[in-house]
Amino acid sequence: MAIELSNVINQIKTEYKAIDYKPSVTSAGRIISCNDGVIVIEGLSNCKNNELLTLEDGTYAIAMNLEKNCVGAILLSENANISAGESVHTTGGIVRVPVGKKLLGRVIDPLGNPIDGGTPIAIKKFRNIESPSPVIMDRGKVNRPLYTGIKAIDAMVPVGKGQRELIIGDRQTGKSALAVDAIINQRGKNVICIYVAIGQKSSTISRMVDVLKRYNALSYTVIVSSTAAQSAPLQYIAPYTGTAIAEEFMYNGKDVLIVYDDLSKHAVAYRTLSLLLKRPSGREAYPGDVFYVHSRLLERSGQLCQRLGGGSITALPIVETQGGDISSYVPTNIISITDGQIYLESELFNSDIRPAINVGLSVSRVGGAVQCSAVRKVSSKLRLDLAHYREMQTFSRFGAELDESTVQILDKGKKLTRALTQPQFKPLEMCDTVIELLVVAKSEMPELSTNKQREMIKGFVKYIHKEKHAIIEELRETGKMTDKTETSILKLFAQYKENYAL
Repeated sequence: MAIELSNVINQIKTEYKAIDYKPSVTSAGRIISCNDGVIVIEGLSNCKNNELLTLEDGTYAIAMNLEKNCVGAILLSENANISAGESVHTTGGIVRVPVGKKLLGRVIDPLGNPIDGGTPIAIKKFRNIESPSPVIMDRGKVNRPLYTGIKAIDAMVPVGKGQRELIIGDRQTGKSALAVDAIINQRGKNVICIYVAIGQKSSTISRMVDVLKRYNALSYTVIVSSTAAQSAPLQYIAPYTGTAIAEEFMYNGKDVLIVYDDLSKHAVAYRTLSLLLKRPSGREAYPGDVFYVHSRLLERSGQLCQRLGGGSITALPIVETQGGDISSYVPTNIISITDGQIYLESELFNSDIRPAINVGLSVSRVGGAVQCSAVRKVSSKLRLDLAHYREMQTFSRFGAELDESTVQILDKGKKLTRALTQPQFKPLEMCDTVIELLVVAKSEMPELSTNKQREMIKGFVKYIHKEKHAIIEELRETGKMTDKTETSILKLFAQYKENYAL
């Protein structure tokens, strides 16, 4: 009996020594009020801004207000059963989310939990949702094109890898459609896509997933979803979660396209939090630091130098305007942060011009630096001709008598406008865009209806792919179009046009 007792004691001692126990001290506080997802805590004297806090029931909160006698925090759980008097502890860190290739093809919430009904994501690598943006010395030149597959954008408002290009317009003008087409066009181009849905309806996100599946684009895409039914704190951290996932790929030398849909709803979520935290409000009731919130988010996008792998994050933030007013508070803030904007106009959209891009108000501050010479050659006068057409079109509405030169400008503008229309989910390859714009700009088009002309040009592009594959390969490999190649394409189109008429 004594021997058995001795063995038990020795076993207990062995197990006790094997315990890796490290004493730690954490700062603790007590909840004094809890309303609408915002809690006020007293006693957390060592708490830091944006620090992650743990509550008694295992839920988490983020410290947002550091006052003299209390701390204001936002809850990250929608169903938390919190009451005054419960204890709160600091963690010494901030919110971290899982990152890595296993997220590709999945739909996750802003905390990194899968919500698509698939298997749990077994990831051991995590990244802070907040991190400093790359410094100037770590950045490289934005000189590589990121083709969206949309003729009007690739020709007149080019986007480069590492650029931040704003998509702005009223509700129901095709902003999200542009972003989805850009994601679909990255298939096979070694670009990882991240779509951040902020305050969207669940049905909208479900349709988005179905579209990406249909066009085989979900396999290289991560969808971060914070629906309109979720709390303001989750909508607030959603774009930071998406950017943290994108940064993991960027610092591993990958090119990433991230879409924020949309930042106007993100600003509303942040305004809600600020008002609940009783922060002083400014213009349109937004807090004074809403500009900083978006600038520290968008500045994390960019092109890294070759020393750090040469990866990039290209950002396409979306902002919704009211009544076409781009001079309101949030749109002007984000316009000043980004490297250009694509403005979609309701009047053009209702006139069945899709995509409804307003050439006069759309601009890319990177411009021709990211265009290949073939695209630059066929689109050099395109923007000017369309702007002149819009000006003459307004003048012609007064019923004045038009001279011959004005009639020519209007005819040419109509022809170019028809050429730039494009159906949704049909992005074009760069070489196809070059061929289409070349034949429209430098060939006489037969007197056909708009649909017939579109069919003819589409058929000619298919003919080039099938019968003259050397021209396509030259455009793909070099990105250049020689005078000889241009002459060959125009001669082929003249022959094809005659056969089409017959």
